[in-house]
Amino acid sequence: MADWLAAIILGLVEGLTEFIPVSSTGHLLLTKQALGLGDEPWDTFIVMIQLGAILAVVALYFQRLWKVLLGLPGKDPAARRFAISVLLAFIPSAIVGLLFHGFIKDVLFNTTIVCITLIIGGFALIALERWAPVPREYDAMKFSWKTALGVGLFQCLSIVPGVSRSGATIVGGLLLGVDKRAAAEFSFFLAIPTMVAAFSLDFWESRELITGDVMGLIAIGFVVSFVSGLFVVRALVDFVGRYGFAPFAFWRIVVGTVGLLGMWLY
Repeated sequence: MADWLAAIILGLVEGLTEFIPVSSTGHLLLTKQALGLGDEPWDTFIVMIQLGAILAVVALYFQRLWKVLLGLPGKDPAARRFAISVLLAFIPSAIVGLLFHGFIKDVLFNTTIVCITLIIGGFALIALERWAPVPREYDAMKFSWKTALGVGLFQCLSIVPGVSRSGATIVGGLLLGVDKRAAAEFSFFLAIPTMVAAFSLDFWESRELITGDVMGLIAIGFVVSFVSGLFVVRALVDFVGRYGFAPFAFWRIVVGTVGLLGMWLY
């Protein structure tokens, strides 16, 4: 398969899975293996195209985010509260990511681990759909700092590929008494600093591998992930409000099971 076509496929997978609780990294690793791609530069490619999907959030929530930015210099209490809540949620995973970045890429980027965590996470979502606490917080921009920090601690679980960053933050929010729609939206907002930091760290550590050809592939994946991410972010909140997270749970279980069977057979 031509590299440009592989970049399009991986970009599409990234954009469609980054914001739903099915693990974009897990799906990208399984897709990479199914396409017969090597580790480098594709492992770096997988991390770096995530920024395209994150820009989809910025584009769709631009007015709300811009209002926050304008309110910070003027000491708008609502803007300051939201900014601090996102910062508190971001800090735990930033620390864990810096400490274990090498271990994550060298050891945990493993398809067997991905498949197992996909299945476990699927059953966890099913259980949560049935026994989630009664929501107490309904506005993603007005979380208490305690709730925001709790969601951030849950995000640390997503260092394991297959767990899902969005899945960990959404599950954490639901367990802490957050409404489904608000949990999904806060996961979007938290993705912005988290993935920008992951992109920057990986770019710096892999800078010698990023040749002109690789940059071209990253650009293709970036654009495709941005466009497909726009579609998902626009539709996800309403979908979750109507159907909950059970469809994603079953999808995780199916993909994880098929992946394990595929590795066992081949």
